Amino acid sequence: MVLLAMFVTGCVTKTDSRFAREADREKAVKNYVQLATAYIGQDNIERARHHLDRALELSPEHPGALAAMGLVYRSEGEPELAERSFKDALDNDPGYTRGRVYYGAFLYGQRRFEEARDQFLAASRDTEYGERASVFFNLGLAEERVGDLEGAITAYRRAVELSRGDARSLLALSRTLVESGNYQAASRHYSRLTTLMERNQNLRHSPESLYTGIRIAHHFGDQNLASSLGLQLKNNFPNSVEYQQYRVMTSNGQ
Repeated sequence: MVLLAMFVTGCVTKTDSRFAREADREKAVKNYVQLATAYIGQDNIERARHHLDRALELSPEHPGALAAMGLVYRSEGEPELAERSFKDALDNDPGYTRGRVYYGAFLYGQRRFEEARDQFLAASRDTEYGERASVFFNLGLAEERVGDLEGAITAYRRAVELSRGDARSLLALSRTLVESGNYQAASRHYSRLTTLMERNQNLRHSPESLYTGIRIAHHFGDQNLASSLGLQLKNNFPNSVEYQQYRVMTSNGQ
């Protein structure tokens, strides 16, 4: 009985030690990936690669490290290596939503819009993902690129709901609603956008927001507002595509 107790105790000690080592390794890998991601955000690719190399030495199939390495390869102008890393990350963990978002953004940058849409659509189904508003915004961009305006509106509307009305989602939704001819809804969301801008001095009009407002004001016959926004567009963004579109609109007497 004493020998049996000693044997069992020894096994438990070794098992606990093994689990502790695995937990320490996982923690180290996680820390390396977090540091690498921060360095990528600062465009310090050399430091990011250093930390990811360490992470992959400890865990060669870690999805977070593989996906982050994909970002490094993309920054270095190595699209084939980047795609391989993104795919490896998702092969090892199909439920790794952040990696799927990274891959979708990569595909969008490669102008592979249908594939990007599929990745963002899959990512949008993860109700536990903390940045779902951003996923739906990206999905809206991809839907526009493939010519599905209604799909884009649906995605942008969801982004507005999840973000509780952030500026870029409100603008995208307003603009696409104008494109679809739904000026009532466009005006409602554009009003939310302008109210948000009035409350936050850090928010400024862009050529897109000014031209969207011009189109809405013109539709409802508010020439004073249309002229005011048009003047801002001319003074602040004279070389923009939107200003050229505005000039065509006014020259046609529309």
